[in-house]
Amino acid sequence: MKKNLIALAVLAASGVASAQSTVTLYGIADVWFGSTKTDTLVNGQAVGTRQTMVGSGGVDESRFGFKGSEDLGGGLKANFVLEQGFAIDNGAAGTTTDVNGNSVAASFSRQAYVGFSGGFGEAKIGKVATAYDDISGATRPAFNSALSPDSNVWVSHSAYNWNPNNSVYYATPSMSGFSGAVSYSLGENKTAATSAGKVASFNVKYEGGPVYAGLAYQTEKANGAADTAKFTRLNGSYDLGVVKLLAGYGHVASPVGAVGSKTNEYEIGVDYPVSSALTLSGGYAFSKTTDLGVGVADTKRNGFSVAAVYSLSKRTFLYGGVQAAKAKQDGSPDLKSDLYGIGIHHAF
Repeated sequence: MKKNLIALAVLAASGVASAQSTVTLYGIADVWFGSTKTDTLVNGQAVGTRQTMVGSGGVDESRFGFKGSEDLGGGLKANFVLEQGFAIDNGAAGTTTDVNGNSVAASFSRQAYVGFSGGFGEAKIGKVATAYDDISGATRPAFNSALSPDSNVWVSHSAYNWNPNNSVYYATPSMSGFSGAVSYSLGENKTAATSAGKVASFNVKYEGGPVYAGLAYQTEKANGAADTAKFTRLNGSYDLGVVKLLAGYGHVASPVGAVGSKTNEYEIGVDYPVSSALTLSGGYAFSKTTDLGVGVADTKRNGFSVAAVYSLSKRTFLYGGVQAAKAKQDGSPDLKSDLYGIGIHHAF
């Protein structure tokens, strides 16, 4: 009888623990069809080939993942995320970057972390999106997508490391609309001859009523490198109800492949909700890169876009639009690029 009572007590306790834990399979399937053209220099001439294609991740990278949370009591929760990216057009798995900067296969290429959340905020450890990435695309026109006007215009979007390995991350709770976050990634590639690489990042933001404002800064230093890449981002938006105004500024110094260079980036845009289902968005972006080297002219880039999203349900929407950009450098022909596309985005 005593053994039976103990067994019942254990079963009851395990039942309570199970009820307090959740594990969710989730993901995004995003595919688009359209046409692209990008000029390159061939024998001093701008040459481009138009390509009709099916692409993956027009708005968001396709992905699947597992996430879970356990209520530990007193408002404290233990959380985990395991997330893998993939290309829905060909089924290729997403990759990650190793300590030497090489692209390698990964079981969970996007994020993989365990952490805690509660009244103190949230802490994570593992492969985590940086504090800079938290606000990087917050006010991009055209829904933070491949159709955004800064595509092929802003250096920062393709240059910074958004999800470095070996990271620790902390975000504060929101206090009267203000919040912040910090993250630090260890290179773990120190040798007797060189120091280890690192990625450090922070953000502060305000969200209250119609106003959003965010400031972020990230530094990246490769293993043994003398130079440090630096990324600054300032975003803002104001919702007038009829339309939402969007603006962004970025500054990049010494990114990989252009050590010593500096780039200033600007962007404006607007979101216009036509109805509860249809939203139009568009904008203009500009950047200027200087200090490319002795005798090398500055590079100026500009781009514009117009895009639309039509919601079919809470989890599925259609999107489409056009984006065009141009790069100018004294002594060289202009290099143009464009993208026309329509797609479908489904979250599960």
